[in-house]
Amino acid sequence: MNNTVNTEEQSINDNNTDTSEAIDGTVNDAENAALGSTAGTTGQETAKDPLTELQEKCDMLNDKYLRLYSDFENYRRRTAKEKLDTVRHSGSQIFKELLPVLDDFERAITANENDNDIESIKEGFKLIQNKLQHILETNGVKAMDVMEKPFDSTYHEAITNIPAPSNDLKGKVIDVAEKGYFHHDAVLRYAKVIVAQ
Repeated sequence: MNNTVNTEEQSINDNNTDTSEAIDGTVNDAENAALGSTAGTTGQETAKDPLTELQEKCDMLNDKYLRLYSDFENYRRRTAKEKLDTVRHSGSQIFKELLPVLDDFERAITANENDNDIESIKEGFKLIQNKLQHILETNGVKAMDVMEKPFDSTYHEAITNIPAPSNDLKGKVIDVAEKGYFHHDAVLRYAKVIVAQ
């Protein structure tokens, strides 16, 4: 009877061993499958998603664009300021050249207070005028030559018309009320003229 019980216990033990081995095998297979799927997921994470790559590229290009736009805005502001400074100070050189003429006028006025010689006064004013004219010509300003030239509204401004003293002067400038000037071939001031009709 003991042998029968022992045999049955042995059979139960053998069945338990087979069952536990089967369970262990199933668990191991499940673990391996889980580990394999995890390893596969990890492999996919290292190979980047195309959408993520495009987003990163878009962010990088947007950053470059913002930096370039910022640099351009700074350049535009700087050049606008430089242009404004240039315009503001552009006349300073000619003003500096005109100051000696002003000094000459002041000296002439002081000298003429006690001088009764009209000829020396006239000569002094002619010298000052020549100096001023030379400075203006050096800076590209020259007077228009309009006398007895055909009237041209591009350069002349007629203030009145008078009858022509002769037929060859009809439609021509016969007197100048105010001289006209060019600055580098552009009209600086129109000549105010009297035209013969």
